[in-house]
Amino acid sequence: MDLGIKEKIALITGSDSGIGKATAKQLLAEGATVILTDIEEDKLAETAEKLQQEGKVYSYPADIRNTESLKKLHQQIKDNVGKIDILVQNAGTSGAQGEFHEIEDDGWVETLEVDLLGPVRVTREFLSDLRSGGWGRIVYLSSENAVQPYADELPYDAAKAGVLSFSKGLSRAYAKEGLLVNTVSPAFIETPMTDEMMEKRSKEMDVSFDKAVETFLDEKRPHIELKRRGQAEEVAAVISFLCSDKASFVNGANYRVDGGSVATIQ
Repeated sequence: MDLGIKEKIALITGSDSGIGKATAKQLLAEGATVILTDIEEDKLAETAEKLQQEGKVYSYPADIRNTESLKKLHQQIKDNVGKIDILVQNAGTSGAQGEFHEIEDDGWVETLEVDLLGPVRVTREFLSDLRSGGWGRIVYLSSENAVQPYADELPYDAAKAGVLSFSKGLSRAYAKEGLLVNTVSPAFIETPMTDEMMEKRSKEMDVSFDKAVETFLDEKRPHIELKRRGQAEEVAAVISFLCSDKASFVNGANYRVDGGSVATIQ
């Protein structure tokens, strides 16, 4: 399918692996120019090198927690690539986990800095680009946790709920200028983040990695009827659609890619 984004310039945060990397690959296949950014410079460069054969790729390390780092990123992009048309804000962290009474302020602050204020800072830095051409797309990565919070992930739950609210409010601010804003909410996708979660679970339970995944699905995510983790490419397909000309009447929406994990219709 021609998504109508040939020669558009897309910035993807958190793109050295997982959903960000898969999204980059799909946007490149549609003819977009893709800029990768992440905090680990070596890993980012390695990913960019692997994607070079797919299309026009640039990579610049940046920390979404730091406004000066984002300003430097923006200047590098202006100097070497041009004005962005698409922003996919994917960078995030699982954050502080555990019982509520066990999590101190530092755990909350760290999680909110990355998962809520990170998207705010990235958007603020690049908004001038996205407003200037009469056509723009922002896609934020939220989570099933935003609408179905889990007691042992409360900082992450709250941050991702904030992303939904931020995205919806922003979608009302600039739509008349051609900037459309939407959110994608995955659940239990096969990424380095959930790999780490399952490795920890397998050690705690003294079972294999596969058994850890199986028991997690049974005990923690019973509504994922497919009984598997989602694939990054499955999330990237929805993100790519929302980045496209095909989504020209989609604004302020939240698309779940969760295998049914959220139990309600809301």
